[in-house]
Amino acid sequence: MATLAQWIEGARPRTLPAAVAPVMVGTAAAHAAGSSDLGLGLLALVVALGFQVGVNYANDYSDGIRGTDEDRVGPLRLVGSGVADPRNVRTAAFACFFAASLAGLALVALSNTLWLALAGAAALWAAWHYTGGRNPYGYRGLGEVMVFVFFGLFAVLGTTWTQAHTIDLGAVGGAIGCGLLPSAILVTNNLRDLEGDRAAGKRTMAVRLGYPRTRRLYLWLVVGAFLAVLLAAVQHPTALVGLLAAPLAVRPVRSVLGQTYGRELLPALTQTGLLQLGYAVALTVGLALA
Repeated sequence: MATLAQWIEGARPRTLPAAVAPVMVGTAAAHAAGSSDLGLGLLALVVALGFQVGVNYANDYSDGIRGTDEDRVGPLRLVGSGVADPRNVRTAAFACFFAASLAGLALVALSNTLWLALAGAAALWAAWHYTGGRNPYGYRGLGEVMVFVFFGLFAVLGTTWTQAHTIDLGAVGGAIGCGLLPSAILVTNNLRDLEGDRAAGKRTMAVRLGYPRTRRLYLWLVVGAFLAVLLAAVQHPTALVGLLAAPLAVRPVRSVLGQTYGRELLPALTQTGLLQLGYAVALTVGLALA
């Protein structure tokens, strides 16, 4: 039976900035647009965190029962390592999805945006089918695309809309940036696991592209995030504060572009996570100043 510490590690707390960042930026974009609501922002945060932890457990379960987690260099896999019963991990994933769904229903009801429940249903489908179901899209190289859509566009623009009921270039720029950086994290993760995924028949984008092109993709995702700051600044010049996070990109970009493989990429994963958080904080401050 898994210990509490192992369950916490299995939830992959280092991935939580991917859930926090878009809510911060979306709320700041709503403020810049003239109407923010801290209570609705907190509800959106519960939704985002519930989906993030839920998809981590769902990924652990689905990869574990398929046998693709038997040779991993990353954090503990509850099912793949055999420390937890697969049914319990699946139940934990469903419990997180249920909590996120309840918070989401409350959010759309209180903000009078019931049509956004459709976006929530789509997010629920995407969370499970990343590695779950008969034909998971994560095994076909679409993981980064879906991360961009749901952790960037849906999360930021949905947060902004529930509070301000409007979308401007500040929100759009923030949504693009907040989608590109978690996609860069996933690219790094899949670059690290490329050989194991290839052997297991998991056709991630890294497996499809190979090492050189995956490394270049990472670079352009990071560059694109800072170009998105310039887009936000067209509407709100103070969004340029987001560029202050650029120095945080130097070390992970160097690492990913270098001849690094497997465990050597673990620092780049942590550094890209810090880049995402620093980027979100700086852009949030810039939009809040507007």
